[in-house]
Amino acid sequence: MDLLPAEIASITRRHGFRSLKLLNVHMDEALSEEPYGVEYGSLDNGLHYYVRVNSKPRMRAALALGVKVGSVLEVEEERGVAHIVEHLAFSATKKYTNHDIVKFLESIGAEFGACQNASTSADETIYELLVPVDKPELLSQAISVLAEFSSEVRVSASDLEKERGAVLEEYRGGRNAAGRMQEAHWVLMMEGSRYADRQPIGLEKVIRTVSPETVKGFYDKWYHLHNMAVVAVGDFPDTKSVVELIRTHFGQKVSASIEPPVIPVFPVPSHEEPRFSCFVESEAGGSAVMISCKIPVFEMKTVKDYRDSLAEAMFHCALSQRLFKIARRKDPPFFSCGSAADVLIRPVKACIVTSTCKEGGIIEALESMLLEVARVRLHGFSEREISVVRALMMSEIESAYLERDQMQSTSLRDEYLQHFFRKEPVVGIEYEAQLQKTILPHISAKEVSSFAENFRSTCSCVIKIVEPRARSTIEDLKAAVSKISSMEECGAIPDWDDEHIPEEIVSVKPDPGDIVQQTSFPNVGVTELVMSNGMRVCYKCTDFLDDQVLFTGFSYGGLSELSESEYLSCSMGSTIAGEIGVFGYKPSILMDMLAGKRAEVGTKVGAYLRTFSGDCSPSDLETALQLVYQLFTTNVVPGDEEVKIVMQMTEEAILAQERDPFTAFANRVRELNYGNSYFFKPIRVPDLRKVDPIRACEYFNNCFKDPSTFTVVIVGNIDPAIALPLILQFLGGIPKPAEPVLHCNRDDLKGLPFTFPETIVREVVRSPMVEAQCSVQLTFPVELKNVQMMEEIHFVGFVSKLLETKIMQVLRFKHGQIYSVSVSVFLGGNKPSRTGNVRGDIAVNFSCDPDSSWKLVDISLDEILCLQEKGPSQEDVSTILEIEQRAHENGLQENHYWLDRILRSYQSRVYSCDLGASFEAQDEGRSKVRECLNPSTAQLASQRILPFPCTSQYSVVVLMPQSSRIRFLKSLLQSAQNRTGTEAKILTGIGGAIVVAVTLWRYFRSSLKS
Repeated sequence: MDLLPAEIASITRRHGFRSLKLLNVHMDEALSEEPYGVEYGSLDNGLHYYVRVNSKPRMRAALALGVKVGSVLEVEEERGVAHIVEHLAFSATKKYTNHDIVKFLESIGAEFGACQNASTSADETIYELLVPVDKPELLSQAISVLAEFSSEVRVSASDLEKERGAVLEEYRGGRNAAGRMQEAHWVLMMEGSRYADRQPIGLEKVIRTVSPETVKGFYDKWYHLHNMAVVAVGDFPDTKSVVELIRTHFGQKVSASIEPPVIPVFPVPSHEEPRFSCFVESEAGGSAVMISCKIPVFEMKTVKDYRDSLAEAMFHCALSQRLFKIARRKDPPFFSCGSAADVLIRPVKACIVTSTCKEGGIIEALESMLLEVARVRLHGFSEREISVVRALMMSEIESAYLERDQMQSTSLRDEYLQHFFRKEPVVGIEYEAQLQKTILPHISAKEVSSFAENFRSTCSCVIKIVEPRARSTIEDLKAAVSKISSMEECGAIPDWDDEHIPEEIVSVKPDPGDIVQQTSFPNVGVTELVMSNGMRVCYKCTDFLDDQVLFTGFSYGGLSELSESEYLSCSMGSTIAGEIGVFGYKPSILMDMLAGKRAEVGTKVGAYLRTFSGDCSPSDLETALQLVYQLFTTNVVPGDEEVKIVMQMTEEAILAQERDPFTAFANRVRELNYGNSYFFKPIRVPDLRKVDPIRACEYFNNCFKDPSTFTVVIVGNIDPAIALPLILQFLGGIPKPAEPVLHCNRDDLKGLPFTFPETIVREVVRSPMVEAQCSVQLTFPVELKNVQMMEEIHFVGFVSKLLETKIMQVLRFKHGQIYSVSVSVFLGGNKPSRTGNVRGDIAVNFSCDPDSSWKLVDISLDEILCLQEKGPSQEDVSTILEIEQRAHENGLQENHYWLDRILRSYQSRVYSCDLGASFEAQDEGRSKVRECLNPSTAQLASQRILPFPCTSQYSVVVLMPQSSRIRFLKSLLQSAQNRTGTEAKILTGIGGAIVVAVTLWRYFRSSLKS
């Protein structure tokens, strides 16, 4: 949220955060109701508008139409109609037909999904566009599209029939394990309220049978201009001309209903008795516990309200840090756990604690979660805990302040939408930074700790557990709550015991290295250093973001070099070492050491490369480089307890994968397309007993031991006068071992054991499912010849995008049978040498109704073959060229993009110690392909890159539900239709398991993207 008052003393831009003056504010002082920094008003017909000039990204505008209409307004026979309307908007309006809106927007570079999309939640619908504005007419045309959405969406029988399939596929996609868990929890949370049975996706019966008249009736009744706002944030010359465009396109619009409908408020009843649920989900990604307490949403009107919001945020941060430390203790009760607060629906927000744990460990996890909240109520947080959280929050607001003129237009657009929907104050980042700097030091530990009261079991509390097999009962949950309540009443819970936190990351500072070679490459805007320890460092100074420095170091030689006997243990090295601490300290201790600093460093060991990557504030570059120094000088030694925790978490993750139908599907696709090699085989539980932790850590230590093998690229807001001494000390000071360690020549690396089927393979994978799911992967082998490799790589990108666009057009927009399609490229089939061909594959993925799967496969093959035999249209080619160009223009304004381009130049096969020449060769390759790309050359590229004809060599694997006689009989008796779906989340992460639980909560925002 971006808070701030209308009248604010101007703050000189060049002053840093630390020079910001503190405010003299009263707690009852009102926050401005008028949004800051935007031209805000309404038209005579009731439409609200927000217009702001913002140049990030340049020559782009982030537009939105916000509508205070969501699924909660539907009557029984309309359940799902709000979402259907949103789909129909992109299908046909008074001015556009047959998805011409999508085609027009893509023709100007606004890609479907990424730059043109919409979402429906219980309370609102949002249409979003991100469009170029370098031509005067483009902004006018984009605003006219939003105007069409506001009052002229066409709802004919043919339009509705075309879109039903896509909506049904989206519905089926939500009927996986995650969707079922989300729905059950939503119903439990909202019990007794209209919201309980108004999920935005609606009912399958309504989606299949709703009439055009019903859809049109809902649209005409609720889509009133008084309930809408247009938001335009972008690189405009001024705001007044944009307001005039809004007035031109919206001013004459008239809503179907003369009087604006009153948006009713649907209360969610509170309850003193906690609600319990034991949800058994055979396909669940693990066992999880969720404690949720609902509280009313109050408008933020005063400085006191803002202070309370800061204190609440501090509470959840402090509690999450405690829970993180517990998860890394001996025999932890859970693998991951965190706390948060979020607005679920317009009148209600929830305080949430979620955890993931071992199977059979639900009650222990629940008791531990309840115990920590009770401990806070009894003893509060310590002053040191609060000082750590205060430093974290101060660091975050400082970063926001420093980048106040570099905010993305999409972020500002979203703030103004929340002002419209929820009256959230928008007061300007300068004032908010002053406010936080003034208030945070005075928020006490006692004040923060008081928010633990929100987690009382009498505070509309819902406790839900998820297990793959029934092990716990509601009585068990009640007994756990009663046990901890009794302990709290008796004062039998001791205070929190803090760990000792070292002061310095690097206890003995290394002697700086020397620069033995320095080269500038003006065409790239970089300086390259070779230091005395052999490490090569390349840095580029940018002004894209004032508070960002990114870096990546890489060295050749990875997992492909390992023998089969060593592969299993060494592939676990990163996981085991990460749990112990790769920077010389346990993760729980390092977290506190980094409080108040914005510095992150991570590692990755891949097939051919070992990399470390970092993201930091310029003021914390020293800390980030110290972490890299620690990475190279720390010798990770496995301890029994750490190894036990890692193996336990890994075992749970493997078991979760084996329950997931999509894992069986993905494993078979990998086995079929890449061969049954040990490198591609999934790890099974018995394999874990073969892992040698000592060898795993030894391998990881060697991966980051020899600095002479590494090239490091640094991009961001760098002051060389400050950064160079730090680089020389903490990178140049890394000791070089007496003997080379993992010193690999890129031309001598072992290629992956990659073999693609030489004939056509069409296969079905059948897997047990609670509800039928169907997913398709159609894969083609790719082999790029070494001649003109630079151009061929770019041709692959254009051809894959062309395939995605054409298959989307035919399967969704023409036949209405899928929700989305993705085309991915894999070119890692052999070693990254400077010679030889490049091998890999291009894969087409989509989900669909099982009964339609093979028909859609054949339609896709026909479309690809048509592309090869007849070529694309000029319109198709122009569209993908425009999308690529717009993405390139946006990328040139981002540090991530430049970091990636420079890394690719170093790793290019044409690189031979001249970065400038390699960079230029890549640019020339792109330019040549863009200049020559037309229907004819695109056709030839599709013949050259894919097998020609495409029907001569490919593999297709289809995931189908396993046949069940019992279910078949039940389906006959109940006359139930099978449901299918897609987009199930395959839970492979170990440490990331908490994301799954938090994702359940994002469901309550229930935004369905179209």
